[in-house]
Amino acid sequence: MISGYTDHAANERTFLAWVRTGIAVIAFGFVIEKFNLFLLTLAAAGIGSDTRRSQLASLSGRLGRYDGLVLILGGVGLVILATARFVRTTRLLDDPQKHAASDVRTELFLSAALVLVVTSYSLYLAVS
Repeated sequence: MISGYTDHAANERTFLAWVRTGIAVIAFGFVIEKFNLFLLTLAAAGIGSDTRRSQLASLSGRLGRYDGLVLILGGVGLVILATARFVRTTRLLDDPQKHAASDVRTELFLSAALVLVVTSYSLYLAVS
């Protein structure tokens, strides 16, 4: 039996939860990117009136071209950070010395950044 099995299992579950979250953020970024491409294609196709085309073009405006990419890169960064923290925590669990619990600034920063991105995108969609 592995010494400290429950601690290692909890570390792995936490890692997998962060990876799942990162994959979901990446998938959401792809959906937004494809939706913006769809809107640009509709606007360029010239179907409908001029006001309808301008509405479609403004919906995927200057900010709309980069928000999906930001989410994709943020999700990749989340997976990389989760992997680094998993490896670090595994090493600390295997170390026979006692270690103080690390601060949670990184998790708070990532959570705040995710809330900021989702809020800004929601406001962007509500306004346009």
